[in-house]
Amino acid sequence: MIVKINHLRRASDRTWKALIGVSQKEFDALLPLFSSAWQTFLMTKPNRKRKPGAGIKGILPGNVEKLFFALMYLKAYPTFDVMGFIWGTDKTRAHKWTHKLLPILKNSLHISGNLPKRKITSVEEFFRLFPEIKDVFVDGTERPTQKPKSQKRRQKLYSGKKKGTMRKNIVMNDEKRRILYLSKTHSGRRHDKRLADKDHLARAIPDDVTAWTDTGFQGFDRIHPNTQMPKKATKHNPLTEADKQNNKVISGIRILAEHTIGGMKRLKAATDIYRNRIPNMDDLFMELSAGIWNFHLAQG
Repeated sequence: MIVKINHLRRASDRTWKALIGVSQKEFDALLPLFSSAWQTFLMTKPNRKRKPGAGIKGILPGNVEKLFFALMYLKAYPTFDVMGFIWGTDKTRAHKWTHKLLPILKNSLHISGNLPKRKITSVEEFFRLFPEIKDVFVDGTERPTQKPKSQKRRQKLYSGKKKGTMRKNIVMNDEKRRILYLSKTHSGRRHDKRLADKDHLARAIPDDVTAWTDTGFQGFDRIHPNTQMPKKATKHNPLTEADKQNNKVISGIRILAEHTIGGMKRLKAATDIYRNRIPNMDDLFMELSAGIWNFHLAQG
């Protein structure tokens, strides 16, 4: 069974999005960037003995097939046995092509300027990167991972909030739902506020930029005073009607953070139980998912 991409040219965008997570228009816009990144990869390959493109073509003869293969893996997140069956090869070659093509897809999104920043070190850098931003929305997101055999490793990944072994990221987006910042992927045991503090995120946001957060970031407003956060009730201090109304308004505004994360998680590689064995592969999945979401927004 081999994917026949030319036949899909007559298919609807619904079919394209179901298979690879992007429309035909977005695929065609991404293809030249991917081709450029692939050519750069070929030219910089060490110990080259033949011209780029020489030799047998294999199951992925052109850049169209290579890009489709990478996007299909991210969208459907199949096992390599299934991926090999779909493309008419074995699981070993499917594994090889996946780990070769995903970094090239990342470079393509970098060329387009749609990858999120992984670290913002200062207010000056924030102004340089996002001079027009007046509001940012900060939230945490988790994805399940296979339960390790080691009890110590299991405890490190265990999230009390989700009641399972998880991996976590902090996401910051703007009012247009574009992902500006994505933290490194950490174990689910760590608290949202602790991860934000580790990257000094609150200190990097200018004072005149409003930060909208949820109650998982208690104390964020001590570092960044211009923070809007729902008020949390305590045993001896229940919420007043005014507090409840204010919380409702804040929650209605910061729903943009949930919509952004939902857009990023259209790809199953960012939502399904993580099962890859190569270190930091889940971090690459999240970065690519965020970049593809930003690319989708940029295409209008």
